[in-house]
Amino acid sequence: MASEYQTQASKDAAARPRLSVRGLSKRYGSVQALAEVNFELRPGEVMALLGENGAGKSTLVKVISGLVQPDSGSIEIDGQPVDLYPSARSQAAGVAVVHQEYSSVPTLTVAENLVLGQTGQPALWLPGRLNRRARELLAAVGLDHIDPRIPVERLSVAEMQLLEIARLLVRDSRILIFDEPTAALADREIERVLSVITRLAVEGRSIIYVTHRLPEVFRIAHRVTVFRNGRSLPARPTSELNVDSVIGMMLGRDLETMFPARGAIGSSALLEVRGLLAPGLTAPVDFDVRPGEILGLTGQLGSGTSAVMQALAGMTPPTAGRALLAGEELALRSRAATLKGGVAYCSADRKHDGIFAERSIRENLSSPWIRTVAGSGGWISSRGEADKAREIASRFAIDVKRLSSFVGTLSGGNQQKVAVGKWLGAAPRIMLLEEPTRGVDIGARAEIYQRLRDLCAAGMGIVVASSDTAEILGLSDTIATFYRGRLTAIRPQAEWSEDALVREVMHQEAA
Repeated sequence: MASEYQTQASKDAAARPRLSVRGLSKRYGSVQALAEVNFELRPGEVMALLGENGAGKSTLVKVISGLVQPDSGSIEIDGQPVDLYPSARSQAAGVAVVHQEYSSVPTLTVAENLVLGQTGQPALWLPGRLNRRARELLAAVGLDHIDPRIPVERLSVAEMQLLEIARLLVRDSRILIFDEPTAALADREIERVLSVITRLAVEGRSIIYVTHRLPEVFRIAHRVTVFRNGRSLPARPTSELNVDSVIGMMLGRDLETMFPARGAIGSSALLEVRGLLAPGLTAPVDFDVRPGEILGLTGQLGSGTSAVMQALAGMTPPTAGRALLAGEELALRSRAATLKGGVAYCSADRKHDGIFAERSIRENLSSPWIRTVAGSGGWISSRGEADKAREIASRFAIDVKRLSSFVGTLSGGNQQKVAVGKWLGAAPRIMLLEEPTRGVDIGARAEIYQRLRDLCAAGMGIVVASSDTAEILGLSDTIATFYRGRLTAIRPQAEWSEDALVREVMHQEAA
């Protein structure tokens, strides 16, 4: 069913395009990033820009935002030819971008960040005037409860994302680009961001919305443009599409099933957690994980799921409670101790502590277990490292011919496969994964899900913490919900519906 916004946008369908891109091409060496791309954006429209990682979306965004100069093609804004390179020209033309990585400076105040780097602003802001202006902008994005004098580092992840949107309002830009703005948010925070974006469109701004979360597309977008192999497909109204048809457009084929079939689960517990308390938890947590089982933990940001994962990983040692692995006490004093005990941990932020972007795939894959291929004198066996890395790469569908390539050159999906796969060489019995497919495209998600099921089939137990309701429902064997630091419910996946899960996560009673 079309949203109110989509109905309004359809009234503007005949309007002259605000942004027109014609025959745009860009090559990086032997890689054709964009090939004769055509793209159109209307006033008051949200255009979803979709495609697998490496399909060309990011390159188009960089061209429009003035970070990359195209090799050929033309761009018009409101019917007038424009040159958007470098970025100062793009900003002057009314283009603004909210990137997935936040651009705010943590140690500066909220008010200072709102004007930081903005053109056309006074050289000197008096504190009173600066804070009054900041309050107006914060109220416009639902952050009226925030004191503009506090440093940004005290904000939550969702508040920082909304702050990024507020920074766009300072420029009064006409074309807004949102690049994965909800990737780090839970359902409740996502709704806040989507509501703000919808209101901006209703006010007449034109919005390009880049996401891997397809339900959001049908929530706010009027049309969809799909990129595949550097080429753009004709834009289609969302009213003519569904999730399956969009996936087919992105992949060029039908995705038979996103989530692999569930396998056999052992009868006795492999991991036993009893009375666990740690910073971020307000009540003791108890649960079991059996061999072959995927336990999904879900809740809003700050609900306690991350606290559980980091306590079990030894990142933040618990203040009370214990964990047993195969009946043996598991030392939770440090990450090294838990890894030695048989627990591997893959964090939610792969760029921060999941990969070494400027090191090779081989070195990334061997980083947790490099000591196992070192001799008594500490010398590393290059052949032993390469052989083991090649075996892991093949198991995780990573191109073994690219083991010498820097991980930072890979797509987000392949980076995530490296971040997860590297732990296999340490032979863990329990795998902990936070937000395992954040910022990962549809095809790579399906591959990662299959690899996790393969690990379960080999007898491993897996704990996944995710704010993606569809992911938790599709991947988990058992689901545990958290709210304000408490475990509120734990039941087999078959006993959950999407509505029931969302209500439990938001702690709302059924109507």
